[in-house]
Amino acid sequence: MKKLMLAALAALMGSPVLAHTGVGETSGFMAGLSHPIFGPDHLLAMLAVGLWSGFVLPHRFWLGAATFMGAMAVGALISWAGIPIPMVESWIVLSVVAFGLLTAFSRRGQSDQITFASLAAIALFAICHGHAHATEAHGNAAAYMIGFLISTAALHIVGIFIARTISNATAARMVQAATGTGIAVAGLALMAAG
Repeated sequence: MKKLMLAALAALMGSPVLAHTGVGETSGFMAGLSHPIFGPDHLLAMLAVGLWSGFVLPHRFWLGAATFMGAMAVGALISWAGIPIPMVESWIVLSVVAFGLLTAFSRRGQSDQITFASLAAIALFAICHGHAHATEAHGNAAAYMIGFLISTAALHIVGIFIARTISNATAARMVQAATGTGIAVAGLALMAAG
């Protein structure tokens, strides 16, 4: 039964598989606001960071989201400075797998070293997300990035809310493992489609 639930969750989270850049308008506030919702890589990565924060850091649940958003802004500045990140799209899709695995296997009360390493990974992948989105933005790029940051924060909050809502339930650990695994599998599906 557990395997069937995991397979069903992975199948649901794996579709639709779309390319990252060039999907939809990339200028202005509304385009920035909508892109994270309709870009499966960003949607899954942001939910995973929120889930990880909510499950693993109950008293500092904001830390994963703050780390991601700050590093994403740094990635945008790197892009606007004209500094390329080789294979940035590959790193973005890999972030979905990595964040899914972090969600699946991290534990509340884990050591500070593991939490710091997890936050460092979140920051490094977030730089790639910020770089790619700043690179694709045109026209009113500042408004696009503001909309993008708002949507990103909202997705983090959704993940945190889900995790905090079920964190004390008996099946919380199973749900954490299932959602993390489903997100990682969806990331692998995105990699295969790319």
